[in-house]
Amino acid sequence: MTQSVLSVLVIGGSSGIGMALAQHYAGAKAAVTVISRQSSPQLPDLNWLQDPLTSEPFSAEMVAKALTYQPDIIFICNGVLHDSQAMPEKTIRQLDIGVLAQRFATNVQVPALYLKLLFAYICKQPAVKLLALSAKVGSIGDNALGGWYSYRISKAALNMLIKNLSIEVGRLNKTAAIVGIHPGTTDTQLSAPFQQNLPAGQLQSAAATARRLASVAAGLSAGQSGQLLNWDGRVLPW
Repeated sequence: MTQSVLSVLVIGGSSGIGMALAQHYAGAKAAVTVISRQSSPQLPDLNWLQDPLTSEPFSAEMVAKALTYQPDIIFICNGVLHDSQAMPEKTIRQLDIGVLAQRFATNVQVPALYLKLLFAYICKQPAVKLLALSAKVGSIGDNALGGWYSYRISKAALNMLIKNLSIEVGRLNKTAAIVGIHPGTTDTQLSAPFQQNLPAGQLQSAAATARRLASVAAGLSAGQSGQLLNWDGRVLPW
């Protein structure tokens, strides 16, 4: 298709940040496609594709439909910190292997599946930008507090996934930029139990976070591929 406007794909678009990103770009008159487990909220200006993640062939079909819009920017927003079953561990004595497996499934396996399905596209699309939402607590070099075992471990694995992919894609598409990005503390269900006693100004609305991430995406270059970036574009240690 002939492209005259910015095209953006948001995977995991029903999350707080994912939805805010979709709405931000739609408000900027971009062509926005969303892939989500959830059904469409019937919002205007969004091309919504529901993927319940029941099989790889069906996910591949949804990705193929999304790629007909030739996205310039791709966000992967899948991730879970806590749920009704478990909160982040303060000590390894609280570690539940079943919960750890669930965190890996959402924080690593789901992004890995979509990256596999996107691989051929990002290897050939000129100047494509892919940003996977990670977390600063997944940085091994930045970890001075410990705790939060399942989340930290799974996000560290996601960081390795992004680094690995950036190397492989970089051999085939020198113009691609593939990064992990820490969105900062955002007022969503993910951060809700941890918002007390935050320094003034640290907690951002989902809309503000979307604006900041979009700004990073706009300035992203192929020379940054393989990095873990902060919400302000600063490079974080893996």
